[in-house]
Amino acid sequence: MPLPSQPTDERRPRAMVIDGSWRALGPGLEPLSGPGGAPLTRTVKLILLPLVLRPGLHPELAADFLAPEQSAQLDARIRESGARLLATAQWFTLLKRTRRALGVVAGNPQDLYFQRCFELAAEHGAPGTGAGALARAVVQDVADADGGRTVDALRRCLTDDAQHARVERELALAWESRGRAASDGTAAVAARAAEVLEACGGPDGPRDTPEYGVMVETGDGELTGRALWADPGADAEADMGTGGLWGRAGLPVHLGLTERRSPSRPLVGRGASTATLPAPLDRTLFERLFVVLQSSARREELPPVPELVRREVGRSCAPLGLYDESLRVAVVLGGRLAVGLDPLGTGEPASGRTSAHRAVNSRWRREASVLRARRMTVSPRPDPDGGVLDALAQDLRTPWAAYMRRLWVRLHGRDVRDAPLADAAAAWAVLDGVARSVMMDHRARVRSALRALSAPAAPTAAPSVVPATAGAVTASEPRSA
Repeated sequence: MPLPSQPTDERRPRAMVIDGSWRALGPGLEPLSGPGGAPLTRTVKLILLPLVLRPGLHPELAADFLAPEQSAQLDARIRESGARLLATAQWFTLLKRTRRALGVVAGNPQDLYFQRCFELAAEHGAPGTGAGALARAVVQDVADADGGRTVDALRRCLTDDAQHARVERELALAWESRGRAASDGTAAVAARAAEVLEACGGPDGPRDTPEYGVMVETGDGELTGRALWADPGADAEADMGTGGLWGRAGLPVHLGLTERRSPSRPLVGRGASTATLPAPLDRTLFERLFVVLQSSARREELPPVPELVRREVGRSCAPLGLYDESLRVAVVLGGRLAVGLDPLGTGEPASGRTSAHRAVNSRWRREASVLRARRMTVSPRPDPDGGVLDALAQDLRTPWAAYMRRLWVRLHGRDVRDAPLADAAAAWAVLDGVARSVMMDHRARVRSALRALSAPAAPTAAPSVVPATAGAVTASEPRSA
């Protein structure tokens, strides 16, 4: 009998059922919807699943594929909440307008206000008399809840000349006192990493393996980080680039974590922008903490900004830019997984690939966007859309770049919050989650490109439509920075 998580002729993807029910609610939900009318990812994650569908109380709605009876139940729950969802959208519009009037800029409004807006809709209905004062109180309450853990506070801290000079001296001292190591021992690290990945990617989920604990106890992550600081000469590059730690030739030793041959001492910095963030190990202290403060939905759990800065000085000069050894080991495992990713099925030798590689690659190759990219790869004819999708197909030929960038950002966020990975199952949840995130991001970019290409262009703007779209798509920054 097929599992509830598998498609059949009768079962429908839960995401498809949610999309159809959402669109059936009619106009008024635009603040909670994407350009095509579907609910935003955060709408599903923050409102529909936890507050409307509540799969914890209704486990029959938790499966990826739903039978007709469960599909009807899900549809009914969303329709019953239609009026409340419309009011939620109205409250969100009001809170955003109030936020701008008050000059609040920290945090993502969707993360901060979506659930508060649903609460307001449940308690008060649509905004009415006194809604403005209530909206101001909510915005101020949310702003005060972070205890001053904001980007503005970070900027004030690090742009003060005296503070800037002090932190610069501390960075220089921490960088000079760090230890280094040669690349000896990376072959043993690679063997242990392969065993862990082989145990993680099975159909029954990750198996308990002692090798993960061994990697943490013996400091395999620290060894790798110190080896990357060592003289990146021909010997080290040969060991780590061909048959060594990563097991694949022709790739940068750092797998895109830095644009330099070897990481250099981090600087303090005075500003940051999500559109121009450099590679993770090339970021300034300001840029590292900017990402944490900008993306965090639970900033009240973070240390105060001065303590954040003090800890980040040491962390930025630690091996792989991380303190916790289990998170460093996750970087090693992620790099070993990333170099074996092959969404296009290019037929390259599969030596060194584990069950984890096969699981992730199999999932990617079923993606419609990947199938389109693969057809373009093998077709002798030029890309008919002017090169937009071909540029996106190029990303699938080097998937390890986006994967490692996103993985490091997630691990860095855990390190700031003192959230280690206790076992192989926890590590695999992060590694597999990053793979899914990169895949979904690529899917969204392909869909965006297709929408732009199919939209009718004005006659006067026709010559510039495709190049502008291509630039916008190929230059987009991953969501996780």
